[in-house]
Amino acid sequence: MPSILIIDDEQGIRTVLKDVLEDEGYDVVLAEDGYQGLSKLQAHPVDLVILDVWLPNMGGIDVLKKLKEDYADIEVIIISGHANIDIAVKAVKMGAFDFLEKPLSLERVITVVRNALALEGLRKENRTLKNSIFMEDQMIGSSTAMKKIRALIQQSADSDARILILGENGTGKELVARAIHMKSKRAFGPFIEVNCAAIPDTLIESELFGHEKGAFTNAYSRRKGKFELAHRGSLFLDEVADLSLNAQAKVLRVIQELIFERIGGEEQISVDVRLIAATNKNIEEQIKKGKFREDLYFRLNVVPIFVPPLRERLEDIEELITYFMKKYKHPKYPQPKKISSDAMTILKSYHWPGNIRELKNFMERINIMTEEQVILPATVNQYLGAIETEAPDTMLHAFSDMKLNQAKDQFEKEFIVHKLKDNSFNISKTAEILGLYPSNLHNKIKKLGIKIERCS
Repeated sequence: MPSILIIDDEQGIRTVLKDVLEDEGYDVVLAEDGYQGLSKLQAHPVDLVILDVWLPNMGGIDVLKKLKEDYADIEVIIISGHANIDIAVKAVKMGAFDFLEKPLSLERVITVVRNALALEGLRKENRTLKNSIFMEDQMIGSSTAMKKIRALIQQSADSDARILILGENGTGKELVARAIHMKSKRAFGPFIEVNCAAIPDTLIESELFGHEKGAFTNAYSRRKGKFELAHRGSLFLDEVADLSLNAQAKVLRVIQELIFERIGGEEQISVDVRLIAATNKNIEEQIKKGKFREDLYFRLNVVPIFVPPLRERLEDIEELITYFMKKYKHPKYPQPKKISSDAMTILKSYHWPGNIRELKNFMERINIMTEEQVILPATVNQYLGAIETEAPDTMLHAFSDMKLNQAKDQFEKEFIVHKLKDNSFNISKTAEILGLYPSNLHNKIKKLGIKIERCS
């Protein structure tokens, strides 16, 4: 049901408009001046505002300006007396949808309201189309595991239940999150993604909840946070286990109340958001170590969805390869390339530590770099790095006597050192390649005891 806010200081006009619009099936909120209207908008988000141009305390033009600054997606219809037509025209130039002249024609009111809401509907459809376009890949596979995931998505999509998606890096957790959003009643709303691992602790609160102008150094203007931007849509917290305990506490409060304040602000902002989270970590282990709040885990884990690694759904590899062959087909060839049966055996016996993301990159590489129309085993071995497909003993030998956390830290250290050397120990460039903020990379270098070699 679309919601409409009426801001007018005349009680008679408010009452008449409320009765007429509720008869048309709309939800109506009333305010008698601009300050009250803006306050109610914080607590009760709406689809349309009907605004009198002549108001006490805060004029209609000032209210319109504030609406366009903070709620650019909401259409505004101006109510104007004959003597204020020039002001009404000015309001339209400032972004108002239309104006209604007093005395009001109720038939005209209904028509303009329908047109304004239709425009808002088109914008929502446009956002949905963009969401579908930005779904770079599709969920491919007919394995038992994939059928189970699709069933869970179908069962949970229409509810507002919070969902926790678990799985290794590269398994397609974001695709699952987007599929849930696209099948839900929120599909017309925004899908906002936050990579919690890529944002420094000092910035995560501003990223999630926004800030007011002057709230801290370099806060030159008001900024909406991801929760606010996701209003009436879905917020995807990727790598949620990487949130600091302080940020976890604040996210927990918002989940419980769906109310928060921007940094430096006093106004309480109410949002309607469906929360989807994902992680590649074992959260129960993180809880035991004191790195993740158990109460937040229970809040997020209403519907758990586990996305298995590619090595556990080998029956999907041929289907995935066919999909990627079509996706990355070279324009000079009339048909997609094919994989020989022996080459397919090699691909199915490979461990795929990077999961579907690694397979996708491999298929793109092989389409670009080879002339073969039927890809042979030698070519597969060449572009997989001539791996030992029987067992990864050689690769794991250096880590064989280590505990899991020790092995992870050692691998991370060696990987970062390798990337630093590749980029002549340029921190900013290395951070960009690794998908980190420079400050995050500095922290990891310090934590892992990596020595930086300065080029002369």
